[in-house]
Amino acid sequence: MYGLTRFWQSTIGKKIVMAVTGIIGILFVIGHMSGNFLMFKGQDAMHHYALLLRTSMPLLWTVRIGLLAAVVLHVVSAYQLTMISKAARPQDYTTRKPQVTTLAAKTMKWGGVLLLVFLVYHILHMTLGTVHPQFVHLDPYNNLRIGLANPLVAGFYILAMAALGLHLYHGAWAVTRTLGVARPSQHPLKRRIAVVIAIVVAVGFAIIPIAALAGLFPEAPALQETSAAETH
Repeated sequence: MYGLTRFWQSTIGKKIVMAVTGIIGILFVIGHMSGNFLMFKGQDAMHHYALLLRTSMPLLWTVRIGLLAAVVLHVVSAYQLTMISKAARPQDYTTRKPQVTTLAAKTMKWGGVLLLVFLVYHILHMTLGTVHPQFVHLDPYNNLRIGLANPLVAGFYILAMAALGLHLYHGAWAVTRTLGVARPSQHPLKRRIAVVIAIVVAVGFAIIPIAALAGLFPEAPALQETSAAETH
């Protein structure tokens, strides 16, 4: 236990925690994005997908709690690393020399904050339905279609997905370095796998609000709500 505490308190420990929780996040968003594509197959496909996820409620809640824990650990580790960095240099450089960096690296902190705000809103919007105009439990097709028909909401989703793409671009590359999978390179900006992951996920998610705004999802009657006892 003492060794685990020392590991958590160390800088390398925090970086490894960020890397591992980052991998969990990457796998989740890829799976979530793939499920979203069922919107193009229609209401029945999305409804059956929602039911499939609830085949085992204990398993579903285990996954939900695990994902929540990963998000909390990721955010806490990022904040602690930021504080460690500031403590190491309380005064900023008088002049800064140009370094090899990217827009993703420069916006990592603010992008992370935006994604955290989006995550809270998304849960309230599409999971709990508390800020949704016409939320119906287990009718994700209409929930997405109606919820993203508002240009302001759709615009916020698209902006968040742009931030997610930048976050994934830098994060996917950083994970390989932290875990020692990739060695230091003479061409640090050549990050082919990170580019592919970032573009595929960001564009894949953004397609849904864009399609909703364009009216590409036909209207469908609201499904009758299933009782909470059957699905929770």
